Amino acid sequence: MKGVSKLVVLTALAVIACSGLVMATPPIVPPVQYEQFCEAQKISGTGIIDISTSIVDKKIALEYYNVMSGDGDLELDQENAYSQNADKLKRNVTGVNGSDKVGLNLYENTKLTYSGETPLVGGKYLHSKEFYGGIGAEVQEMFAVNEMEKEQTSFFVSTTPFEPAEGTPETLNELLRSAGRDTERVDSLMTSQESIYIPTHLIGLDTKNTFNGTWGTDATWHRIFYKDIKAHEMFTGQFEAEKLLKFHEYPVPEKDRTPCEGIDC
Repeated sequence: MKGVSKLVVLTALAVIACSGLVMATPPIVPPVQYEQFCEAQKISGTGIIDISTSIVDKKIALEYYNVMSGDGDLELDQENAYSQNADKLKRNVTGVNGSDKVGLNLYENTKLTYSGETPLVGGKYLHSKEFYGGIGAEVQEMFAVNEMEKEQTSFFVSTTPFEPAEGTPETLNELLRSAGRDTERVDSLMTSQESIYIPTHLIGLDTKNTFNGTWGTDATWHRIFYKDIKAHEMFTGQFEAEKLLKFHEYPVPEKDRTPCEGIDC
């Protein structure tokens, strides 16, 4: 974009649970009869734009919404892919695993160019819903721009391997509990028979964009009684932004304890 008056480079994240920390949320066991969805599109033209995709899956604690609308010149190359079996959805995400592929429940990649007198208005929402077994983290993007060039990847995973290299999905949580703080052991357990690592629990986005208008993100991670993390950014004007935002909780469940354990009643 010409005439960019200000450069904002943001690398935000920051909230990655320390790999040696035992957390309370166990990974979700993938369904035996799993479900999948994929939408890939390439669009180039001028006119009215109305695009939306939403995925809500209580079995894997996922809420995902992605919408945009406008009236102008658009070039769009986009893939939305979802699988309850994370072993099957293998993608490279630079901000997660460098040059190696990992297994994901949701992957979205967008390359977009837009210009028009009418703003392109839209947003994205990713939520690992705690009520359904997620970690309680959410990431949101909002924008209203007359010009934009964007390349963005969104990612989400909450399940154990569908075909783990050791044990079964149903016994994996107990093996993880036994592994405790042995990170090499945990990484081995969270690897599929095809040697694909499943980085449960993970949610985030990696974006690079240049825009004229308003763009920003909100991210929160709330766990009742002990965790509240919030990050907010919003910019109006001409900017360039590069941002990685992710939440990751180490997938080791705490030992189950019964109420009044150790008390003679």
